[in-house]
Amino acid sequence: MQQALFDALKDLRMDIPRLAQLLKIDANRDIASWIHSVDAKLLKRFSPDFPVVAAVCGGGSSGKSTLFNTLLRGKHAPTGGKAGMNRRVLFSVPADRVAEPGLLSGLVEPFKSEPAPLKDIQDLSTPGNPLYILNSSASPNLVLLDTPDFDTGANGRYINREVTRMALEASDILIYIFTNSNYNNRDNTDFVSRMLTGIGRRKCFLIYRVYPSFSEQEIYEHSMTVARGIYGDEAEKFLLGIYRADEDNRVAAGDRFMQLSPVVPSGLPITEALLSIDAPKLRFELHASILTDVLKRSEEILEETRISLDQLQLYRDAFQTAQSHWVHEALKHFPMDSVMGRFALIWSKSDPALIKFMRKTGSLIELPLKMVSVAAAWIKYQIRVENAGQPPSGDFQEKLEEGLITATTNLHLQVVGPQMSATNAITDPVARRMLETTNRIRAKENLEKAQNPRAESSDDGMVFTFFVDPHPVVLPHQEDLRDQDFKSILQTILSHKDDLVEISQDMDEELKELAEHFRSEMGLWAKISQTFWASLNVLPATVAVSYVLSTGDPVGAAGIKVKLSGLIGAKDLYALFAIPITTGLKLADQKQLEVMLGPIAKTWFGHKLKKVQHLFEQNITGDMIKAANDAVAKATGMISEIAKGIDTCAAIVRQK
Repeated sequence: MQQALFDALKDLRMDIPRLAQLLKIDANRDIASWIHSVDAKLLKRFSPDFPVVAAVCGGGSSGKSTLFNTLLRGKHAPTGGKAGMNRRVLFSVPADRVAEPGLLSGLVEPFKSEPAPLKDIQDLSTPGNPLYILNSSASPNLVLLDTPDFDTGANGRYINREVTRMALEASDILIYIFTNSNYNNRDNTDFVSRMLTGIGRRKCFLIYRVYPSFSEQEIYEHSMTVARGIYGDEAEKFLLGIYRADEDNRVAAGDRFMQLSPVVPSGLPITEALLSIDAPKLRFELHASILTDVLKRSEEILEETRISLDQLQLYRDAFQTAQSHWVHEALKHFPMDSVMGRFALIWSKSDPALIKFMRKTGSLIELPLKMVSVAAAWIKYQIRVENAGQPPSGDFQEKLEEGLITATTNLHLQVVGPQMSATNAITDPVARRMLETTNRIRAKENLEKAQNPRAESSDDGMVFTFFVDPHPVVLPHQEDLRDQDFKSILQTILSHKDDLVEISQDMDEELKELAEHFRSEMGLWAKISQTFWASLNVLPATVAVSYVLSTGDPVGAAGIKVKLSGLIGAKDLYALFAIPITTGLKLADQKQLEVMLGPIAKTWFGHKLKKVQHLFEQNITGDMIKAANDAVAKATGMISEIAKGIDTCAAIVRQK
């Protein structure tokens, strides 16, 4: 369980700051404070192999350094002399563990400074960074601290209290030593109590330096006075043991170590008691409140990142909807003569022998009577087989250039502007998703979000226009785009105009496949016959097809509209052109035109829309779309993993 908690905390420590950086969460979220809590107070301490840290503390001349040397069975800290002689904290670190990465820095983290090895014992008498010595006598899982006197000074001004506070924060337990002259000193115990209230109540061993004549009962009563001074009514809950150290001149002279014995008959020797401490259990109890606070803050940060991700997805959807609109606006005109002529030529070349014979003999099969009256109009258009599939007219090319200029200009203005707007029918799945996201974000306004998206409906409520601020993820790319010369961007896009005009080899292959598909399905079409096309044999079949699809009686019935769906995000979008129905055309033949025209138009639009989209993304929108897509993909996975990590930690807390 301890390992699982440590691993989960370690993953949260890595992933939450990375996620915040990915989504550009503002600095005022105070994530730095969260990181400090995890690093300094939890992560290293919850490592299963982190040693128990025991701070030897007490008032002046109580025997702290002598006790420190006794527990290490060596003369490491200076003893004797006047009170307040030591001004620094001295760590005793197991020699075989000092090289472990992060161990020393973890031990001294509250000091905000690097430790240094003790080279001269006199260095302890001057303030400075904590020092350390190596030892081989203590357990590899135990680190001892010798701390300065916290009651040295006068008139309420104590010179070592801040360094003592940091030493207590660095410890897991306290070894508090006192004498008969200061056991009832409330100033000392109140100081320790205040410190532990702020950093977490460490449990402690009490060491009473006492005359040999004192009874066990007297020692216990005096010790409980100290314990209640530090812990109040819960004193017994925080006591790990009470020990006596009888006064001995040989100890005072430095010729002998202290002789420590438990006051309670069943108590363990002090060394065994230190080594028997259940460090994981101790640390969990010590840091439970900190862990709870860290997990609560983790959930708050996670919720903030979810909102930020919603904002990013909303901006991306609005961005791509706007781009799709201007892509279609760039292609408002369809080169009917070129595309349909090419398809008609492909169709006629694949005619079966019977149909070719009918066309050669000039047989009239199912020829609509009224078509004879408009034969002159056919001749007037002078549509030739040999010209089928040739580049569109100059008029179309001018309109294409005009559409490209308009679409490029307006898309660029939206992309670099302070807000993205996008309009879509509420029946569109993307629009419904955007509306749900907008409502979800606005429901979290109490979190003081930087962005407040709006969604406005039309009078009938069927169309929504979304207004979304740029997400911080795309701001650097937006700024880069502002710095580019728009005229150069426009000229680059217009230089590819010919690619939009020509019928590419890939498109030609698709038209051939389409013709083959039509032929394979002809037997299923109600009242549709190949003889219809042969019946238009006054002119070659390619001319007839082109005529029917591109001319008609302006006074005739309503035009044929082709529904284009699924093209680059466009839903229920009717073609930007309408083909008038030729006077005299039978209903079945009109249906056939609609069935054939839709796929042919889709083939052309599919190729050209993708081409325009590629030009826009290559020159205007690509970097912003990529940044948004990459961030959405990464953040979605990271949020899921972080949520699992928080759940793991919370489950362990509940079990504890």
